[in-house]
Amino acid sequence: MAMAAAPSRPFDYLESLPGTTFYKLYQQPSTALAIFRRMLPDLAKCFVMALLYLKDPLPATDLEAWVKAESLKERDNALSILGRLHILSNTVIADNVRAYKVTDPFASSLRQALTGAEKTQSFGVLSHISDGAVISIAELDDYARRQWEGVLGYMVGTSGLGIQRDVNLSKGVKQLLQAGHLVEIRDRRVEITQDGFAFVLQDVSTQVWHILMLYVESADAIGMSSVEVLSFVFLLSSLELGKSYDKKHLTSNQLRTLTDLADFGIVYQDSPDASHFYPTRLATTLTSDSSALSNPISGSLSGPSGTGSNKAGSGFIIVETNYRLYAYTSSPLQISLIALFTTLKYRFPNLITGKITRQSVRRAIEMGITADQIISYLATHAHPQMRKHNVSRSTSNQAGIPPSVLPPTVTDQIRLWQLERDRVKATPGFLFKDFVSLAEYEAPCRYAEEIGVLVWKSDRKRMFFVTRHEQVAAFLRSRK
Repeated sequence: MAMAAAPSRPFDYLESLPGTTFYKLYQQPSTALAIFRRMLPDLAKCFVMALLYLKDPLPATDLEAWVKAESLKERDNALSILGRLHILSNTVIADNVRAYKVTDPFASSLRQALTGAEKTQSFGVLSHISDGAVISIAELDDYARRQWEGVLGYMVGTSGLGIQRDVNLSKGVKQLLQAGHLVEIRDRRVEITQDGFAFVLQDVSTQVWHILMLYVESADAIGMSSVEVLSFVFLLSSLELGKSYDKKHLTSNQLRTLTDLADFGIVYQDSPDASHFYPTRLATTLTSDSSALSNPISGSLSGPSGTGSNKAGSGFIIVETNYRLYAYTSSPLQISLIALFTTLKYRFPNLITGKITRQSVRRAIEMGITADQIISYLATHAHPQMRKHNVSRSTSNQAGIPPSVLPPTVTDQIRLWQLERDRVKATPGFLFKDFVSLAEYEAPCRYAEEIGVLVWKSDRKRMFFVTRHEQVAAFLRSRK
């Protein structure tokens, strides 16, 4: 069974919330539906739907029997996620039998969302406006693209190349990018950080979630309720593209959030005083598993501009073994990204040329950008012809070895230039130690490796280091 991956940042934020906050969030059917659609792996969704309409709790042995023996890892992961999001709870029924049930109010809210029985305006109120005043989907897409590209352009410094931006960002947008450590101000200049470069390499849906979580986390500091803002974000994700929605039912905090999100292109409104608003594709695809695949906004940001192709992820970069780079693009955003680690030579209407040099790579590394990030960007946007040539050459010369899209001499040299700085990489996590016996140590260590959280171990010292501790701690408790 395929597993739908949840976006890590919103999931991590939700996981950190206390149980009382979940109770407030799940009062809204739109929130329950959004979390069900986007935050849960497929197996967890199956468990929820199987239990949703049961009158009594289901014995744990019955639920666990639904999963094959070779899929116990997926089962434990699904149950763990449902528990951490306070969707599934353990209870004890007759004869001290352990059982599972879907918690309230999540169960009642999800049932209302699925049957259309909710009457709390949790999914917005449609606005009735004249046909002549309706904004088309194409216009909404263009607005969202311009606003979002303006944000990314500010981060990578399009103005530093003499490229004029047609979007003026508000002070709040700039402060949020700084607070999220996506950019830094040095000598009155905006410089992208390592986190910022990783951010611009992500698909648009992941980028939007990242920004929204930064906004939610900062809500309390600017006098708003983070729970209300988060619930409103989930409401926006459930709205329909191309429809206008009335604002008269919104609270003051929700109206303020609308104005702030309009700066990012997530919603559109004629003015802050307008009686209605439109969600853009950036909002309506937030809880869609395939948003990045079918999103024209993603295509216009990730591929060449003005070349007649808006196909998401279409390659436009050629890198030669002599480190020369050719990029078939006129996108200010892509040109600015390439300029971060390349010495640009010439610029034509739909082509730029440059060279990857020691100085240009070291300049990028000093900004916090890593060699792997540079290589990942070049490989992701490699021209189809280059991809075809290098793949055929790699498969013919080294059968069984994964082909490299980029010339090996280039990738090796970029990494060597980073090694000159001899950086130490820190990994945050948790250390488990002081095990009484080797047998006591081996079982949780093996379990941590199976669920993909193990970073380091020492059998001699009976110690291991993990990036997450919740499931390992639960495993240890279950063995006592």
